[in-house]
Amino acid sequence: MKSKSHPLLGIHSLLVMIFIYVPIAIIIVYSFNSSRLAADWSGFTFEWYTSLFSNRHVMEALSNTLTVGVVSTLVSTLLGTMAALSMRKVSRRMKAGMGGLLYLPIIIPDIIMGLSLLVLFTQFHIPLGKLTIIIAHITFCISYVFVIITTRLSGMGGQLEEAAQDLGANGWQIFRHVTLPQIMPGIISGALIAFTMSLDDFMVSFFVSGPNSTTLPIYIYGQVKRGISPEINALCTILILVSITLIFLAQFVLNRGKGQKKQSVLPF
Repeated sequence: MKSKSHPLLGIHSLLVMIFIYVPIAIIIVYSFNSSRLAADWSGFTFEWYTSLFSNRHVMEALSNTLTVGVVSTLVSTLLGTMAALSMRKVSRRMKAGMGGLLYLPIIIPDIIMGLSLLVLFTQFHIPLGKLTIIIAHITFCISYVFVIITTRLSGMGGQLEEAAQDLGANGWQIFRHVTLPQIMPGIISGALIAFTMSLDDFMVSFFVSGPNSTTLPIYIYGQVKRGISPEINALCTILILVSITLIFLAQFVLNRGKGQKKQSVLPF
């Protein structure tokens, strides 16, 4: 017998959605406001979006953000994938211990991670800049990639790998033709999530940034201290839409990978 949900549960869900998304909706709506006053709606315009691309400081921050995001995503995806794969070969006790350490960057507050990395760079006399931001982003992005690929690996049986081994495939061939295709949706999803986290990060980047390494979140913070302008609303709207798109794309890739039937074409 199918149970019916209580009407209050639907109302509660609606209130939660309103609480979360109304502030975001207000930012998006007022990014099209022709007035510079946040409390005064005077008409619809795309002026603030077009002016963003002629703002030299915004373009520099965008360039820094993309550079940091792309490099940290590539490195963290590689390292996170290697870490997830290596965990399959260790004992259960070691897996629990190492897995707990890799979960820490997700659990600990960003302000503590940012401060600890700042102290580390200071102790080793590493000048603050894009390099330190990239290292910091790799540090916490590895954890997200590791979690996603580990989840993918946990639902993957070893039958195909054993079959490939029985057919005479070596370790590299098994990885290239069997393991990698099965975990590829997890790798792509992990990379998209890592790029999203790097794109949106403020707290850690704020601690380890230096001259000429301002990212978009840091730029937005600096401008907001002078007052909220329509250009900032427009920039925030673009970041929101990009982040939502990447998250939905990552979820789509991961779900599509889960729905595919396990199959392998063994060329050996």
